[in-house]
Amino acid sequence: MCISLRSGEKIYINGAVLRVDRKVTLELINDVTFLLESQVMQVDDATTPMRQLYFVVQLMLMSPGDIDQAKAVFGHQRCALYAAADNAELLGGLDAVETLVEAGRYYEALRKIRSLFDIEQSILTSAEMLLPVAVA
Repeated sequence: MCISLRSGEKIYINGAVLRVDRKVTLELINDVTFLLESQVMQVDDATTPMRQLYFVVQLMLMSPGDIDQAKAVFGHQRCALYAAADNAELLGGLDAVETLVEAGRYYEALRKIRSLFDIEQSILTSAEMLLPVAVA
């Protein structure tokens, strides 16, 4: 697999952070776990339950030494999301994410969670529309 990076861009490979000083193409010859900088969520961006779940799975991928603690947090967050949601597509997605995490397929789990962001946003938007408007 070949990955092209721009000058100053970062890539996370097997828990290591690499920054390139010029435009390069990396050829990954064997199986590695990696995230491009554009796929990494910062803690300040984890503003919704689904984004928080993404952040936890991202930690599993980026910090393999802390996997047990991250899995415990993942379990609690996934259960809370499952209990609060009533959207069948979102619930099915959470089941798929759990299966991927249990299989150690964190990158695929992140991809699945990203696909659920729009569903979560539509649910949150609908909930905001139902809130009563305060009259001054």
